[in-house]
Amino acid sequence: MSKIESINEFVIKFANVNGSGSASANQMFAKGVFRSGIPVSPKNIFPSNIQGLPTWFEVRVSEKGYLGRKDGIDIFVAMNPQSYYQDLQELNPGGYFIYDSSWERKFDREDVNVLGIPLVKLCLEFPNLKQRLLFKNLVYVGALSFMLGIDKEIYIKLIEEQFKGKEKLIAPNIRALEIGFEYAKENLEDACDIRVKKSNKTDGLILTSGNDAAGLGSVYGGATVCAWYPITPSTSMAESFTKYCEDLRIDPETGKNNFAIIQAEDELAAVGMAIGANWNGARAFTATSGPGISLMGEFIGLAYFSEVPLVIFNIQRGGPSTGMPTRTQQSDILACAFASHGDTKHVLLFPSDPKECFDFAVEAFDLADQLQTPVFFMSDLDLGMNDWSTPEFEWDDSRIINRGKVLNYEDLENMDTEYGRYNDVDGDGIPYRTYPGTHPSKGAYFNRGTSHDAFARYTEDGKIHAEVLLRLSKKYQTASKILPGPKFNQDKNTSSMGVIYFGSTDVSMQEALDIMTEEGIAIDAMRIRSFPFNLEVWEFIEEHDLLFIVEQNRDGQMRTLIMAEGGIIPDKLVSILCFDGQPITADFISNKIISHLSGKPEAALIGGTS
Repeated sequence: MSKIESINEFVIKFANVNGSGSASANQMFAKGVFRSGIPVSPKNIFPSNIQGLPTWFEVRVSEKGYLGRKDGIDIFVAMNPQSYYQDLQELNPGGYFIYDSSWERKFDREDVNVLGIPLVKLCLEFPNLKQRLLFKNLVYVGALSFMLGIDKEIYIKLIEEQFKGKEKLIAPNIRALEIGFEYAKENLEDACDIRVKKSNKTDGLILTSGNDAAGLGSVYGGATVCAWYPITPSTSMAESFTKYCEDLRIDPETGKNNFAIIQAEDELAAVGMAIGANWNGARAFTATSGPGISLMGEFIGLAYFSEVPLVIFNIQRGGPSTGMPTRTQQSDILACAFASHGDTKHVLLFPSDPKECFDFAVEAFDLADQLQTPVFFMSDLDLGMNDWSTPEFEWDDSRIINRGKVLNYEDLENMDTEYGRYNDVDGDGIPYRTYPGTHPSKGAYFNRGTSHDAFARYTEDGKIHAEVLLRLSKKYQTASKILPGPKFNQDKNTSSMGVIYFGSTDVSMQEALDIMTEEGIAIDAMRIRSFPFNLEVWEFIEEHDLLFIVEQNRDGQMRTLIMAEGGIIPDKLVSILCFDGQPITADFISNKIISHLSGKPEAALIGGTS
């Protein structure tokens, strides 16, 4: 029987029953590899019900730093008999299939290595059924520790950290870990030829999720109000903000909270509260996903037209409608770019990793204030809910919050002309605003969603209405100059072909570019980080004859946006589309591009399975 041999480069997948407590153990396994100095990319693949259905946890281990999802599994820890057949088919030839051999089973593949560990029997020393069910997860982590050569002391330390303050739980968890380790030592010493060897490739990296990073970034960005309604996969972002506020936003002298977090009755109420708080001078946001965006439409239009700052964190999931709540997509681009009815156009930010989630969360609040408009933070489930190996966050203590064009008491007091809330005095489309109560007699205006003139007075004069809409368009020209610009993989364009991508696709795109380089394919690459697009985006498009647009949606929404905004002919833009709810892979991207270049263009136009 052949065996996969590898050091610090492999994919391991765990199959469990949802609600069995396996997620924390699987996450612990990933953290142990990370603390061994090797970058990891763990992905929790779980159903939308509470418990009972199959769930999977996939970890890519890559000393080379490839963190995108990869097809094919090298080690399968199969703990759910319901999914044995499916799990077995995913395993690469020569791979390792680990199962609970408390009950002997036969498997129909002869090209893989089947390794049994009697987990249930090994846990019989624990006194009750619940403990046995929970601790068997630690048993297989202990077994993997020995089989792969991961220092057991790392996992002991992780257990001690996890149960700090619950010391009674530490000893039995360590015992479960050691049971698995000793069993593997006695029975599986030479069973696996995949190894984890200590390295230093995680120096300067941390392991965290995009939602956690965005929650912390919101605190550092000056947010004090969060109004939200629970929805997967954004809930953990609001919870993260709450956690960091409780650490950092409680007055040490009075014990009072310097923040307000409201779980509203629905998404519409949540965004309404956020708009009201922003209008009163706070920095406020809401966190949601696609269905929430749909419900918020009318209020988003109000914030746009009355020019109230607003930050919306959209952690995208599979749609349409309820769709696949626990799967990932990039399918809300058009819904957010043109949210609400009438002529609306909104600012979008596309972070690619947790570090950018932190940085862009900070930036989003400055941009919303500067531009006096809604700003959409466009993450997704994969980036938001899964942990990523990412560069450490940086913060400059000298950074000053940019509140934009806000008139204070002295400004109003010294004003010798009538204050016009929507008067474009600087020619950039952005008027000056005031906070309620700034001055007893000056600076007041009627905030409305109806048509108005430069002085916030109601009007149905079509010419004046048209002038307001044109001014708002000018504001978005200004926005394109101050938003985060694109990132390029090359210092200078050298190819007639280019590829455009955005968001969490970045990790797989980097690997795909390496694959194509090995195949002798020269292609320039640009990662879009914001909308409206700036001049560099249009220059890149202009300088290439053929452009591939890589997206995780069915309809090529970024391609549509580029064509609509720039008048680009469709034949120049070829869609690479994946929309099965799983993160896109490097092999998927490279295979589609290579297929198109080899004369099979239809292959590049159809995605959905990786």
